[in-house]
Amino acid sequence: MNVKHLQTMQQVVDFLHGSGAFDPTAASQSERYQWIDQVLRHFRYDNRAKADKGLLCAYLCRISGYSRQQITRLIRRYREQGALKWSVRPAKGFASRYTKEDVRLLADVDALHDTPSGPAVKKLCERAWLQFGDQRFARLAKISVSHLYNLRKRPDYRRNRVFQEKTRPTKNMIGIRRKPKPQGKPGFIRIDTVHQGDLDGVKGLYHINAVDEVTQFEVVFTVERISEQFLIPALESLLESFPFILLGFHADNGSEYINRHVAEMLEKMRIELTKSRSRHCNDNALAESKNASVVRKILGYCHIPQRFAPQVNRFNQEHLVPYVNYHRPCFFPETFIDAKGRQRKRYRYERMMTPYEKLKSLPNAKQFLRSGTTFQSLDDIAYSISDNEAAKRLQEARRQLFNTIDERLMAS
Repeated sequence: MNVKHLQTMQQVVDFLHGSGAFDPTAASQSERYQWIDQVLRHFRYDNRAKADKGLLCAYLCRISGYSRQQITRLIRRYREQGALKWSVRPAKGFASRYTKEDVRLLADVDALHDTPSGPAVKKLCERAWLQFGDQRFARLAKISVSHLYNLRKRPDYRRNRVFQEKTRPTKNMIGIRRKPKPQGKPGFIRIDTVHQGDLDGVKGLYHINAVDEVTQFEVVFTVERISEQFLIPALESLLESFPFILLGFHADNGSEYINRHVAEMLEKMRIELTKSRSRHCNDNALAESKNASVVRKILGYCHIPQRFAPQVNRFNQEHLVPYVNYHRPCFFPETFIDAKGRQRKRYRYERMMTPYEKLKSLPNAKQFLRSGTTFQSLDDIAYSISDNEAAKRLQEARRQLFNTIDERLMAS
């Protein structure tokens, strides 16, 4: 590019009004930057009037092929630095301080400690490096908490760790939002779901725990997933397992129970569907307390893969459910009014009995039984073996169940 043939502003104006064409790709970036610098110096751009500056910008755009915004930036650089030179930036940009190994190490720490907060992870990395001498944590020990969360967003991290977002609340008109009122009658069950843990993003199996409010008669079913394919058949079998007629079905606001398919099934059985109220955490407290005292106490908290759901459910029906209902005594509350007029509950030892004994103690208890079910047939189950013998069989069956699961996991 040569500007010697254009010496005055009039020649620039004539050039712009003409139809001359120029291919900007014929020159390199360095040549174009050098040419722009020469033009600005030749015409003394800083001393020109505003109109002349506009003509020079148009001229530079026509010859260089740059946009007006780019020319404006280059002129600003020329005025600030006194010269215009083409400089090539490094192709890779800034060097990454934390490697893929650091990201995988962070994912491993989160997996071991169940994804604690950022400051807690930073402290763990510092202790691993400074106190225990693990050199792998040398870089992570100096990381800022904010950048630690940035590493958790990287694809390398997400391939090792998976996050589950909480369900967003939505309005659902299915079910009646109130507390059940059994008025001393059995058949009003509370139901809840117990998840048997995740392992590195892999879901475990699910337990469906249903408890009658009056008798505390309890049935536990295990399914692979809580989708319609597995849940509806399990619920039908679970409801049929109770020896008395069911009148109410109460759940929290989880979508596994508050949905159209469950509502249609309960409507066919003429069972009322109710759900917990807002800011009333005790509405489903009975089922939640049984989750801890029965399901978690017997089956624990460890991850059990979904494919073992049939074996666990067989254990529930053959050992856990009979033991809980016929051989495990429970406290039953006695409600009274205190001096301030408030309802209180006391738990007397004299009122402690098994759920089956509580069912038999109800006035005119036979009227609550299902068609074809008699107390004679239930007595054969309740008194065929002692409580201690039932507990021994439960413990032995549980040991065999977990041994089988461990052996298959080791072999796979």
